[in-house]
Amino acid sequence: MNNLTGPSGSRPPSRNFRLDKSGGKIFGVCAGIADYFGIDAMLVRIGFVAGALLGFGSFILIYLAIALIAD
Repeated sequence: MNNLTGPSGSRPPSRNFRLDKSGGKIFGVCAGIADYFGIDAMLVRIGFVAGALLGFGSFILIYLAIALIAD
């Protein structure tokens, strides 16, 4: 096992937040958050969808703000 991957073969968490446009679906916000915290991007996407449905769309505004502010 090398130092670049964890025990499950995943990448280590990133130290800086960046949009992951190569692994993202729309703007790469959820993939960037997943890379930052070292979790699966699908869990972040499910969280955003649940938040958008339960939070009356406020997570959509948060998503767009992150997409516009982050690089």
